[in-house]
Amino acid sequence: MRFLKVACAIVCFLVLASNVRSMLRWNEARGVYDDVCYLRQAHLFQRFGLAGFNTDISRDDDRYLVSKLKEIGFPTRDDATNAPCHTPMPASGKLVVQYPPGTGAVLALFPEGHQVIPLYVLATAIVFALAALAISCAALASEVLLATLFGCLAVYLMINPAKASYSMAPTMVTCALVGYLTARWLIGRRHDAVLLGALGVLLGLSVTFRLPNLFLSAGYFLFLLGALLSTRTLRAALDGLWFGLAFLAGMAPTLVANAINAGSPLATTYGAADVTPPDFSLPIVWQYVADMQFVLLVLATVSAGFLFATRGLAGIRNAALLVAVNIVVNLAFFLSHPVFTPYYTVPIAMLSLWSLLFAYLLRPAEAIDAAAVARAA
Repeated sequence: MRFLKVACAIVCFLVLASNVRSMLRWNEARGVYDDVCYLRQAHLFQRFGLAGFNTDISRDDDRYLVSKLKEIGFPTRDDATNAPCHTPMPASGKLVVQYPPGTGAVLALFPEGHQVIPLYVLATAIVFALAALAISCAALASEVLLATLFGCLAVYLMINPAKASYSMAPTMVTCALVGYLTARWLIGRRHDAVLLGALGVLLGLSVTFRLPNLFLSAGYFLFLLGALLSTRTLRAALDGLWFGLAFLAGMAPTLVANAINAGSPLATTYGAADVTPPDFSLPIVWQYVADMQFVLLVLATVSAGFLFATRGLAGIRNAALLVAVNIVVNLAFFLSHPVFTPYYTVPIAMLSLWSLLFAYLLRPAEAIDAAAVARAA
């Protein structure tokens, strides 16, 4: 078994090496408008420190944004007031970056001009480490192979579709970490304050990378609410309160950025197209069905249904229930959103799959023994 695990970890590492080889050839000036805005946010943090939360266009007095727009051949690059992915704020008169500050803050950790490649290499290495952990947790040969297949998929996805948006690199890492902690929480001691607090902070931080990541926490809040309503105990109430406070702590950078740029922590810096009321559209739904995201979502949904049907393993069933609720809420949002991209539903799919995989691998020893006996019979 040990040899099999080492061999499978090497297979995942080869996928990682292939990814890194491709990443080393990437160009930061690839013509994507979102890239420019994330890099501008990083530049502001590197130049002004915490004052970089203020993304008003007037702070481009060193013409960094103009130079970046020139690199990608933007038509009106000399007029920064027409910069893409910047939103006018009528209340303050500012023109600000529409994205939350997390992705720019992460990019700011690396030297200017060499930020994207190290970000993706580091993020992919962390995903590989979680995949190796899953392989090491497997108790049966079939589980080792399952963890290996999923690990290779997760590492590969760090290029396609994660490359489409710089916000996806930290988001995918967060989904993997939250998936592992979710399984630890539900399979172990349900009232573990450390695990619950870590989950809240990480899910809150995910919102600073992509605002729609807000919906990744929906299943957790509803699960904790359900636990409170079913048990009506002080412990369940404290669990929900602690998770909510930890989530707000993780979201703090986004709330601060909103207050500075939009005038209120609860105001949005996004434009009209992203804040339209929900409206289900068959063309949008069909685009998701025809995309690879649909395969990941089906895999997550089927896996959740299969594990929920597992009798006698409350922790696994709870994980499956939480995942199912989370998928429903996220699909309700994205399928009614007027914009489609090849990566919008990938975070909820990967968070679900990581959670289910680790919940299955970390199940109690007696359940593993029973499964081995059943297969032998």
